Amino acid sequence: MATVAPPTSTSSPTIDPSPDPNLPSSPEAANSESALLLYAGFNQDSGCFAVGTEQGFQIYNCDPFRETFRRDFNNGGGIGIVEMLFRCNILALVGGGSNPQFPPNKVMIWDDHQSQCIGELSFRSEVRAVKLRRDRIVVVLEHKIYVYNFGDLKLLHQIETIANPKGLCAISHASNSFVLACPGLHKGQMRVEHYGLKKTKFISAHDSRISCFALTLDGGLLATASTKGTLVRIFNTLDGTRLQEVRRGADRAEIYSLAFSSNAQWLAVSSDKGTVHIFGLNVPRMAEDPRIGEGMQGVSGTNGSGVNLVVPSLGANPGSSLSFMKGVLPKYFSSQWSFAQFHLPEGLQFLVAFGHKKNTIIIVGLDGSFYRLAFDPVHGGEMVQQEYAKFLKSDESNVL
Repeated sequence: MATVAPPTSTSSPTIDPSPDPNLPSSPEAANSESALLLYAGFNQDSGCFAVGTEQGFQIYNCDPFRETFRRDFNNGGGIGIVEMLFRCNILALVGGGSNPQFPPNKVMIWDDHQSQCIGELSFRSEVRAVKLRRDRIVVVLEHKIYVYNFGDLKLLHQIETIANPKGLCAISHASNSFVLACPGLHKGQMRVEHYGLKKTKFISAHDSRISCFALTLDGGLLATASTKGTLVRIFNTLDGTRLQEVRRGADRAEIYSLAFSSNAQWLAVSSDKGTVHIFGLNVPRMAEDPRIGEGMQGVSGTNGSGVNLVVPSLGANPGSSLSFMKGVLPKYFSSQWSFAQFHLPEGLQFLVAFGHKKNTIIIVGLDGSFYRLAFDPVHGGEMVQQEYAKFLKSDESNVL
């Protein structure tokens, strides 16, 4: 059972309603050249990403690419999880590395305007992941997920899952819709919570174990991949209908990340095969339900993104040249294939997101690399590299 420690300096976490995207850098940041990369993750709208190191944490802006903030702790404590809340001063931190700054079984609510923790959530086992909304905090353990109210850290819900060592969990970020997706209790099963509707939906997504998944901003669509890593499936989260299936490749692969574009027109996939794929989506949007946003009162501030509609893609996914033999030849020959691709070093872990500029992709590698790519929305094919940067030296990085 989770225990909640009271905030150290205020009665509840507060969020600056007009946060400065260029957070001030800490004075002790100058001597962190030996930082070791322990974690990387995008914020809710993919406009920034955060990394955790053996020294502290850093935040980078994606467009234009630049370091906007760095905090290195005096004792050199490691940060294993850094979860941003859009661009505001509140972050969730979990210790990690060889010398953790905080216990790995605690989530520290950090206010960088005060340069201190204003609350904490303690557990009996190691925290695997943290997800933030303006009104909720979601903490993922290996077998349980806890949902808290952000305003007072009150426990609202807990979910039992199958063993989940990677901390797989996804939440919606549209202000009027709170949807949570996580592994179910059985192999290959997904559980989707529609909190506004007070509805739980179980989806038998794959025969093998779930390895990666993503939600659209409004939580209406779910993309899933299994440990086989050959197929990605897209589901309607309300009724569990499988809407589309796309093929990453024929060989088994580990899927590192899945990402929908903001209008759910495209899906990006990264894997250990060293290729980032983009698929065009042609799926109907779930019907808008006015009850989805009911009861969602939380911390002040607006999402700024709104609910996004699914529209038909401009580019169609190419199929096999033998697709006319569908029903005769094996399923492999009639699969939908990626619309655009980009090749990276194999075996390294890369996270992918859609850029704020139209038809662009952002890639962050756990080797400390940053890429911005452009793709042709009509013809597809090989993506064009627009920008490359190394934000950690190769001998300082740690590929997880």
